Amino acid sequence: MTFIVRQLSRTSEGREIVRTARHEADSIAIGRDASSEIHLADLAVELHHAQVKMQTGGELEIDSTCGLPFEIEGRSALQARIDPAVGAELRFGGHRIGVSAEDGAAVLTVERVEALSDASEAKEEIGLFTLKGLLPGRRPVAWSLIGAVLLIFLIWPIFTYATSHGVAKRSPGFHADRMWSSGPLSIAHKSLMNNCQACHVNKFEAVRDTACMTCHKDDAHAHADPARIALAKEPPGIGGRIKGLFQTAFNHPAGRCVDCHTEHEGAGRMPPTAQAFCTDCHGSLNTRLTDTKLKNADDFGTDHPEFMPAVTAGTDARGNRLYRRVSFNAHPVDNNGLKFPHAIHLARGGSIARMAQTMKADQGFGDSLACKDCHTPTADGTRFRPVEMERNCGMCHSLAFDRIGGTFRTLRHGDPAQVVADLRAFYRSTGPDRPISLGGMARRRPGDYAAAETSQDYVAGARAYGGQAEEAVQAVFSRGGACFDCHVVTPTGNGSAPFHIGKVYQPDRYMKKGWFDHNAHRSEACTSCHAADRSKAATDLLLPDLASCRTCHVGESGSRLKPVKTPVESSCAMCHDYHIDAGAPWLARQKVDRTKGHAQGRGTLASAR
Repeated sequence: MTFIVRQLSRTSEGREIVRTARHEADSIAIGRDASSEIHLADLAVELHHAQVKMQTGGELEIDSTCGLPFEIEGRSALQARIDPAVGAELRFGGHRIGVSAEDGAAVLTVERVEALSDASEAKEEIGLFTLKGLLPGRRPVAWSLIGAVLLIFLIWPIFTYATSHGVAKRSPGFHADRMWSSGPLSIAHKSLMNNCQACHVNKFEAVRDTACMTCHKDDAHAHADPARIALAKEPPGIGGRIKGLFQTAFNHPAGRCVDCHTEHEGAGRMPPTAQAFCTDCHGSLNTRLTDTKLKNADDFGTDHPEFMPAVTAGTDARGNRLYRRVSFNAHPVDNNGLKFPHAIHLARGGSIARMAQTMKADQGFGDSLACKDCHTPTADGTRFRPVEMERNCGMCHSLAFDRIGGTFRTLRHGDPAQVVADLRAFYRSTGPDRPISLGGMARRRPGDYAAAETSQDYVAGARAYGGQAEEAVQAVFSRGGACFDCHVVTPTGNGSAPFHIGKVYQPDRYMKKGWFDHNAHRSEACTSCHAADRSKAATDLLLPDLASCRTCHVGESGSRLKPVKTPVESSCAMCHDYHIDAGAPWLARQKVDRTKGHAQGRGTLASAR
């Protein structure tokens, strides 16, 4: 069964608009409800007023479903039957529905013929709920509210500012100009809560850098030459230029401290620098600052140059370490002056592992040595203290060479001249072990040839004993000796100091332009980033490269080149700081502070396992 419903309406010029809908059904509904196939938005029509059914033979039966009548050919009825081929006219409220037939389908043409607002109920509701006559007119009310707003939020704050300007510190309590504040101060500036003029020096003037430098004389450092920064900045687009015009018009010059260090954003910590602040210059340096050696860095996950750790390059005239930065792409090594194979010490089997097992009770070792047995984290957990012979190596590698009772005499570590002197003194002041047959106070008897030979041998040995000192010195500084196996030894030809020990360098930072915090990585094992268990030479630079870090760290917005199982979104501020100094970047400091209590509860770093 097919019903064709045509809705007729007219434009203001009288042009007719027809909207047609086909319904394949046995019946359709007429009513004010929006779900009705013939929807009549007329209060004179009930929500579900009537039902139109197609009967056998093609006739239509119209039944009132709400108990209210409708009109057919001018007569009121609750039910009617119509032959579409003959046609008829129905009326529901202010709408007329013409019934006709077309290609075997029943056609219902709907047209509004009376104004809908004539419904008496609508008129009554308008009169019942109106406030007209009880309140002042709209215009007086609007002007009154405008005046109140200006008085409360403009004139009153200006008056408060004018009467308290110049006061070193305001009295506690409410001050009307604080209504202009966009939010509470951050934790860093909470002490200025009642001292607005410390930053807002002049009325209707944005905060200037001079106000910031009043307190931050020592902890604010220039990032680069301002002229170079100006060249490196990406030209602003249309939006940026419009913003610049507004900043100039409202006395908000660009490039101030507060452009990055935004305040009044809540009583928490100041937000870290957004990555866009950095990439405006560093994202495409090669197109504007063509003479720079810096490479483009737009996003850690997708566009970041390879790390360039600072490796030892020699020493200056005073013996201080010289370094040069070498990219991991060049496979750098670090000649730190040591001979130390990590792999042997971390092996889970072999002589060193067995030795560790025998020293469990004394040194707290496990079934084999681990990183934490030699490397001690700093107090803040960020890095590790330098390895010391006496504290770390001496647990296993003893320098004892003599024993007097229960006390051991040891070679002086770090002073080769003293080692030579101690060995020479030892052999000069002592002799070979005295034979038992020569001991005691027994009287010698003539003819006791055996005792005489023993005595002669002992005397000869004692005379030659002092000469063995040089052999002992040579042995200590040669292959297999206590010094040679760990240090670079060079003969000098000087009799008093015949050997020189190369200086050992243990830099606390290899990433001079970036920041790494071991405390933030304590959930990881050392070997996740450092391949120490496979290193056979002390010159191996056991640092993770860019690809290793990208196995966990992705860009600020999650961008990455390869799938990452547990991505850590990392902006520039996580590893770099705009104000270059020896401290941690802003974002890193905030993260460490948030987890400080948790880290203290854990004690030593898990990463040193």
